[in-house]
Amino acid sequence: AVLDAIRRAHARGARLVGFCSGAFTLAEAGVLDGRRATAHWQWADAFRARFPAVRLEEDVLFVDDGDILTAAGSAAALDLGLHVVRRDHGAEVASAVSRRLVFAAHRDGGQRQFIERPVPEVPEESLAPVLAWAQERLDRPLTVADLAARAAVSPATLHRRFRAELGTTPLAWLTGERVTLARRLLERGEARLDVVARASGLGTAAHLRTLVRRETGLSPSAYRNRFGPGGT
Repeated sequence: AVLDAIRRAHARGARLVGFCSGAFTLAEAGVLDGRRATAHWQWADAFRARFPAVRLEEDVLFVDDGDILTAAGSAAALDLGLHVVRRDHGAEVASAVSRRLVFAAHRDGGQRQFIERPVPEVPEESLAPVLAWAQERLDRPLTVADLAARAAVSPATLHRRFRAELGTTPLAWLTGERVTLARRLLERGEARLDVVARASGLGTAAHLRTLVRRETGLSPSAYRNRFGPGGT
């Protein structure tokens, strides 16, 4: 009965979301054949053996394949949930939701699920203070060297800590935060792209257009029309 309900929902165009082992249920219903999906890394081999027609991406947090989305585990489910909120309602609302959840929205779907590393005998200081410091200065010409200096470590050590704690690089994180800020400015109704680009640290309107389109599939103007004041 559950599988039939999933098939009917898919046939009528509903968006389907599978968290962790939920990908098995979607695959069993046949709606993932030929599609991209992810599952928890512990179950990747079993999933691949059982559903060879699914294009499993086992080393990511979540996969957005349009009308079907899958997340790798319970923490990744929160990442995917915020992604859905951001996609449907914009970055400003997603930021408010993350604050309500006391959940930092620092991870995107392409980051790695699992990093094999020993637990240090002395826990390293969290990156949170450095991230907060950078988020307050996104309009300035910040570099990886600046972040490393703030953290009082070498750039190589900073890269290692970003990989370990966030599953991404300092530059990728910084660019993502700037794009998020740009989206929030657009949502507030700012129409001057050069102003948005400068305020978010993206530099030029051309660079802003490229990154917003890559992230959202929309031009900055279309994004503002959809999520800005009076948007549809």
